[in-house]
Amino acid sequence: MRPVWFTFGIICVALGLIGVVLPLLPTVPFMLLAAFCFARSSERMHGWLVNHRVFGPAIEDWNRSGAISLTGKRAATASIAVVFSISVFMGLRPMILAIQAVTLGAVLIFIWTRPSY
Repeated sequence: MRPVWFTFGIICVALGLIGVVLPLLPTVPFMLLAAFCFARSSERMHGWLVNHRVFGPAIEDWNRSGAISLTGKRAATASIAVVFSISVFMGLRPMILAIQAVTLGAVLIFIWTRPSY
């Protein structure tokens, strides 16, 4: 089972790295999932990810208390606003906009109800 967890971890890191440059793909949730997978497959990779200069602090905050940094919350909010604005300017059907608004609103509620550090 360890090779399966390791493979999922590598895939999640790859998706997270793509998310660094692609605004619609979240980075931190994939890195959290990668840390989870590596904890079950590779101590070395888990240690690397948890101690990573960029991704490590967000993983530690989440592991410690389910926290999301204030900077992360603001960045997520801004990207959600941009994505929804693009949908509005594209003239998507009202039903699609409503579904998107409810979904993105739920995501924002989740993000902003987490503690900050």
